[in-house]
This record gives sequence, structure tokens and C-alpha cells, in this order.
Amino acid sequence: MSRIGNSPITIPEGVTVDINDNIVTVKGKLGELTQEFSDVSIKIEEGKVVVERPSDLKTFKSKHGLYRSLISNMIDGVREGWTKQLELIGVGYRASNQGQKLDLALGFSHNIVVEVAKEVTVETISEKGKNPIIKLTSSDKQLVGQVAAKIRGFRPPEPYKGKGIKFVGEVLRRKAGKSA
Repeated sequence: MSRIGNSPITIPEGVTVDINDNIVTVKGKLGELTQEFSDVSIKIEEGKVVVERPSDLKTFKSKHGLYRSLISNMIDGVREGWTKQLELIGVGYRASNQGQKLDLALGFSHNIVVEVAKEVTVETISEKGKNPIIKLTSSDKQLVGQVAAKIRGFRPPEPYKGKGIKFVGEVLRRKAGKSA
């Protein structure tokens, strides 16, 4: 029994949910998201979205909670949006953006220029005495996480000094260096 899948999703004010042939469309003040779902039935009852599975087979059970979470994330995304913040730690590490182009100086012999998807808003924050921060915002949670993971992949944090790109609030596991 899926505890997550059985709980209904309340549709907040300002958000509309349409269901046509297992294609769910969610519209809100921050945009519109569409997703296709299979193997479950999705209904709107009394201002709530209910996800039900046809039987207790393993394939249906595995998708029940997942699809409920995806619809919930879509509703939260068009209402409030999703944000990921990345912090650049290291001497000379810099980030700047021109529209959707993100320019990263990460200690390589060249700068890395990343073209970010147009659905994601990019903002770079550079304050004197603090590490540069890249702020990614969008209504699509999956897209924000994918772009953030791609940027982090250019220079993941290393375990000795912590240099690299890390998520704000991420706790790094540090190792002791050489003992003399």
C-alpha cells in the first residue's frame, strides 16, 4: 500500500489542472507544465487530484507514488517555482551570466560557457569576501535539478579542501590529509 500515492493533492487557488487521455496539464502564474502518465488513473474530485492504480501488481505499485509526487511537484512548480543554488569554492573560481549563457572560470586553462535552457532563469551573485553563487529558478523541478547537476559535474567538490562546485547547504564528507 503506497502511503504517498493514496494521499490526494489539493489544487490551490490560481492553479488549473486538466486531464485528457492520461496527459496532465497544469497551469499557474509561473507557466504551464504537461506530462504524460500511464498505468494509473488520475481523477479530479472536489478540488483534489486523486491517483489510483488498477491493481496491486508490482509495476502499478511502483508507479503509484511516483506519479502522485510528479503531479504534486508540477502544481508546486507553477505556483511557487523551484530554486537550486550552487556555490563555487576555490581561489579564482568565478561565474557570470549574459542572459542564458553562463560563463564559468573553474581553474582550467579555458572558461566553460554553458547555454542554459530557456525555461530556467539564471542569476549569478558575486559579493566581495564571499563565494560566488549561481541561482537557478524554474517551474520544472526536474529541469532545474538536471541543469544544476550538469553545472556541478564540471568541477565536483573534492574531499580534502572542498574545492569545486557544491549545492548551497550540501554537507561534504571531508578526509584528513597526509600526516607528517
